[in-house]
Amino acid sequence: MRLLTTILIFIFGAINLTHGQEKVLFFQTDWGNQLSLDQFCERTKASGYDGIETWFPWDTKKQEELKAALKKHGLLVNFLHGTNKGLPFEASLEQFRKGLETITQWKPVLVNCHTGSDFYTASQNAAFIEAANAISAKNDVPVYHETHRGRFSYSLPETKQYLNTIPDLKLTLDISHWMVVHESLLEGQDELLDIVKNRSHHIHARIGHAEGPQVNDPKAPEWNRALERHLGIWEEIIRNGWKEHKGVFTVTTEFGPADYMPTLPYTRIPLSDQWEANVFMMEAIKERLKLNN
Repeated sequence: MRLLTTILIFIFGAINLTHGQEKVLFFQTDWGNQLSLDQFCERTKASGYDGIETWFPWDTKKQEELKAALKKHGLLVNFLHGTNKGLPFEASLEQFRKGLETITQWKPVLVNCHTGSDFYTASQNAAFIEAANAISAKNDVPVYHETHRGRFSYSLPETKQYLNTIPDLKLTLDISHWMVVHESLLEGQDELLDIVKNRSHHIHARIGHAEGPQVNDPKAPEWNRALERHLGIWEEIIRNGWKEHKGVFTVTTEFGPADYMPTLPYTRIPLSDQWEANVFMMEAIKERLKLNN
């Protein structure tokens, strides 16, 4: 309840949401950012975002800079957290727990986790999910687990197994990863996707395709089929999510920089502008949902 109250006050003051006031809070990724934190937040606000999504800064000076920039520009924050796959399982789990305890003390809108590993056993991955869910409940901060290559959620069938066995598992859906893992736009898999849609509480908006997790330019007409497929899935999740989250849903636009962004050979010049691609995604979702925010 604390989270919803904070968000609703941020958007509407003390006014309760009524029909027709549904809202999507948009967050800009700082992935690949080369600006100062203040400049990045200033540009984020000017582009129409409600907040930023970033890895938690463990340096105390950077923490103070982040607090100041968020306050100055009136922005919310989502934090990223993850499993360190380079450590032995028990050490990694302990580090994960301690880090998440610290992060949730900041009371972000949510924490998005890169959880577990595709090389861990099901019980090892479940230990990370259960630890995150316990800390989430204890500190009243939503913790979602991103569908991501290299993690427990690297594929649609594997993720479905975890959803079936862990009732309180909540996802951040970045379906672009699955498009490349399954070498398709997952057409014909809507029945399998139903449980994923119902358990997705945050979206990472990036357009993937059968051969990669990120198209070179989402505005290009050759990617229209992929764009429409993603938008259709997101629309269904958001509209359902509005019912559960009292009219508020969160989306992070997450097109990445070079070399995640396809580049020209030799020069490594990106084939499109990352910032423009992310703003395009925000506007495309608004248009799809007929939002005025």
